[in-house]
This record gives sequence, structure tokens and C-alpha cells, in this order.
Amino acid sequence: MRILFISRWFPYPPDNGSRIRVFNLIKYLSRRHEIALFSFAGEAISSVRLAALEPYCCCIHTVPYREFSPTRLRALLGFFSTRPRSVIDTYSKEMQTLIERVHTDRSFDIVVASQIESVPYALLLNSIPRVFEELELAVIREQFTWQRTFMRRTRYGLTWWKQQQYVLRLLRQVDGCTVVSEPERALLHKVLPGFHRLAVIPNGVNLQEYEGDWGSPAPNTLIFPGALTYRANFDAMDFFLKAVFPLIRARWHSATLYITGHTNGVPLHRLPLNGGVTLTGYLADVRPTVAQSQVCVAPLLTGGGTRFKILEAMALGTPVVSTSKGAEGLEATPGEDILIADEPTDFADAVLRLLSNESLRAKLAANGRKLVRKRYEWDRIGKKLERFLCRVVETHAEVESQ
Repeated sequence: MRILFISRWFPYPPDNGSRIRVFNLIKYLSRRHEIALFSFAGEAISSVRLAALEPYCCCIHTVPYREFSPTRLRALLGFFSTRPRSVIDTYSKEMQTLIERVHTDRSFDIVVASQIESVPYALLLNSIPRVFEELELAVIREQFTWQRTFMRRTRYGLTWWKQQQYVLRLLRQVDGCTVVSEPERALLHKVLPGFHRLAVIPNGVNLQEYEGDWGSPAPNTLIFPGALTYRANFDAMDFFLKAVFPLIRARWHSATLYITGHTNGVPLHRLPLNGGVTLTGYLADVRPTVAQSQVCVAPLLTGGGTRFKILEAMALGTPVVSTSKGAEGLEATPGEDILIADEPTDFADAVLRLLSNESLRAKLAANGRKLVRKRYEWDRIGKKLERFLCRVVETHAEVESQ
């Protein structure tokens, strides 16, 4: 097939969840299909980054992405629209022009729009099947359900209502949609009951990229591999550092925590970062740091999808302690593949059990790796997406011929 792939994120380097997903899906699909990549980019793309994608794409086009600014005029006018303000404010005429111009020059069998920001441009191509890849609803819904004051519930309730109405309009115009987990599928069915042009395509890892000697775990070390610039990660560390880590340090004085990733613009003054906490900053390769930690913590309270941080830790043999929310969507067995705890004392106890029990660490490490191999390798996931796209194309052709 000739696939037009529109991406919200330029997928190289694959150093955050969205980029990892897009890069690996394109890499797999390119084995048997021709991929034209049209991508947004937050900055100028170097020749090195372009060259890294050239083996997988017949052509690559980029346009600048304008981040949402709530005080910009278009965003303010969005208060009077049924569409989300972010959709109105970030809409790109450059991408629209690019799609319209290239479509007149070549034909495609299908267009895949990665994430909700890309879907409006796919809808400009009304003669070919269109797939909405990775619909995510949980984050915005949770922002609403977590609010406690009347004013904030009203504000976020309006945002959630707009998002639902917008997603409904999009789903009625596309030929297929993917989500990353069963909980996201269930939430979508609440918004649009009876929508069946749907596939669950989880996140994954390439196990071969995690093999080898990364070094032995250092004693008493915990790691949270996630940039605090992402709100769900910041909230997770806010909870962990205030409610859980002091309990661990009270009983295990030498326990240390490493937090990886960018912190640009993050209100670090709101976090208790003294006493055993190290911010590593951005790491070009996080694997050695994760592999050399005894425990990976994932105390997430919000968000959706399947967590790359957990899958990567499992692939590296680092046992994981997570909240129920953090492990949501993963087919992992508590006590066998992962430890689950939601209350601060229970979370601290689970971490301390792993720090003090080498056989338990070894058991979770071995089982976690088996789980990744069985369910979350990119080859298996890519094949599932490929079958879904082929089915969408076939169904579209059947409808067109009637």
C-alpha cells in the first residue's frame, strides 16, 4: 500500500512516548508498504534526523507546530466555538496547503493520522480511507473528574464536553480508529456506543535493543524515567516525593531516587527535592540508568495508554512498583510481573520489599521480560496495525464498488 502518515511529532529521535510509537510503527509498516511522512516539528529538523528516517519513508515533509497559547486571539475566540480551543489555535494552514498540494501530485491507498491534532488534515482527503491512530480520551476526562471546586468543575466540564463533541464529529468521518488499551476502548464506547471500526494497538518495545550488559544495579537505587514537563509525570512525583519517599527514607536511609528527563519550565520549587533525590536532566539514552537501578517506580495518578516507562523497565529487567493507574492497560499480573500499590504506605512497603528481597527482584525481572516478549514487542504490534489498515482499505473498496 501507499500510506500517507501524518504525525503530530517528528518521530526521530524516538525519545518520548509519542515519538517512540510513531517511529516504530513507521519502521514496521515500511517493510512492505511505501510511507510518505508529513510531520509537524517543534524546531528545525537537522539533516541527521532526516537521514535516520529516510530508510523507512519515500518522502518526508515537515511544517512548524505552533504550541497552544490560551491568551492568543484565536484561542480566546475559541470560547465561543463548540470545537476545543486548542484545535482552533494550533490549526496549521501550512499543513493544509501541503496536504492539498501533494495529494494532487500522487495517489495514496490510505492516510493514517497520528493523534487528534493530525486528523483534520486527513479529512481533507475525502477520496481515500482515513484512520485516526491513537485516540486518547482519558487525560481530559480525568482533568474534569479530579476537580473539586464549582468553578473548576465548570471550566473543565466544558472542556470535556467540547472534546467529546469534537471526537464524535471526527469518528463519524474516519474509516477506522485505534486506541492503545482496553480502558481507552471502553471510554470511547461510552462517547460513541456502537463504533466498531476500532482496534486496540498497544505501545511496545524492541527487546533486542534492551539486550546486553548495561551494568549491575546499584544498591538502594530507585528510578522514575519520565520528564516532569509532562503533567502526569509531575503529579506522580508530587505525590511520591511528598507522601511516599519520606516513608521509604525513614526505614531505608540510603535509598536514592533518580528522576530523568527535561525540567524546562517545571515549577521545581513545588517539589521536595532534597534528601536522596537526583534530577539527571535529559538523557540521550536512558537504558543504562534504568538497568542500573534496583526498582523502577511508576506512581502515576492520571493519564492513559500503556506506559513506555514500565515496558522499558521490564525489558531491562528492572522490577516495577506502580499504582493501579500507572499499570492500567497492561496485561500484567500483580505479584508476578509487577507490584501494585495505591496508598502511600502500601507503595512504600512494596518498594522496601524489593530493596530487601533479591529473589523477589529476580522473579519480577524475569517475569516482566517474558511478558514484554509475549505481548509488547513492536513486531507483534506492527503486524496487528498492518492487518487493521488492510482491512480498512478492503472495506472502503467494497463500499465504493456498491
